[in-house]
Amino acid sequence: MAFQTKIVGREALQRRLDELVPEASKAAAQAKIEVAREAASRISSRAPVGATGVLKDSIIGARQADMPGVKPVGGQQSKDPDATGVYADFTWKFIEYGTAPHKITGRNGKNLAFTGKDGSLVSAPSVNHPGSRAHPFVFYTWKAYRKTAKAKISRAISKAVKAASGN
Repeated sequence: MAFQTKIVGREALQRRLDELVPEASKAAAQAKIEVAREAASRISSRAPVGATGVLKDSIIGARQADMPGVKPVGGQQSKDPDATGVYADFTWKFIEYGTAPHKITGRNGKNLAFTGKDGSLVSAPSVNHPGSRAHPFVFYTWKAYRKTAKAKISRAISKAVKAASGN
């Protein structure tokens, strides 16, 4: 006897799973938020602290529905109502990938004002920024954790299905 498969979209698959086992979605949603928080914790532990620690303190794992209009780190907003993500201060990109040397100029022909090396206020029309090298800490951490994260979500769904079937 040969098995036949039919490929359906994510929405159709979710609808079918909800018909059979409504608890599976709840279990998956709980596992997703746990995975997002664990991923944020792992990424935060590897984030460079810098002078203020703002980036490290800003890294959180949360539901996308709780963060409207905020783009998750390295991803896009999802249509999934239970989608989660890791969120951080926008500067994570500059640290993760580094920056090229560039010239910083004032807006509308105005001078830039900043503090010099000796602590005095300096004003100049433009400044040459030397750039910064990359300090990757987000994607290699996620890559190392991804297999475990997927397994955790799959186990939660399987456990809910088994509980619903009486096994």
